[in-house]
Amino acid sequence: MTKPHNPLARMAGAVSAALVALLALIGCDAQRISELQVGVATEADVRQRFGEPDGIWPEAGGGQTLEYTRQPAGHSNYMITLGADGKLLALQQVLEPAQFARVQPGLDKQAVRRLLGKPAKQTMFSLKQETDWDWNWIEPPNREKIFTVTFGRDGLVLRTASLDKPQNGP
Repeated sequence: MTKPHNPLARMAGAVSAALVALLALIGCDAQRISELQVGVATEADVRQRFGEPDGIWPEAGGGQTLEYTRQPAGHSNYMITLGADGKLLALQQVLEPAQFARVQPGLDKQAVRRLLGKPAKQTMFSLKQETDWDWNWIEPPNREKIFTVTFGRDGLVLRTASLDKPQNGP
């Protein structure tokens, strides 16, 4: 098979491949989630389906929450909570408006990470002494958005915003 000589055709091919991979990831997550039953699935079951977590958060009573990010290519971050007995208590996709509303001025970076998971992008603004963390998310049914949290030089939340994701290309 020969590669297209037209740069736009190559770019379109790359975009198509990325889209197919993203859709496969979304489909895989739905399949993985459907295979886990609350009160039955164990930590081993979760790790078998999702792999190694991006973070582990201790919970009161000896449980833990495993963080699985789909950023920057996806639009989800999952927090999977296990009880002290190692059984699944809850599985939550955290990039949604109710969770964003919990991010208030004065919250520190670790608390925001605990609420939303790893961001897609971090941008420092040296002159303003501020840092933005961005997460990609979907407003139903399919509107791509970016949720941004701005931290001051002290590492505390100054403000948040949710905007439509800019569309690239013509």
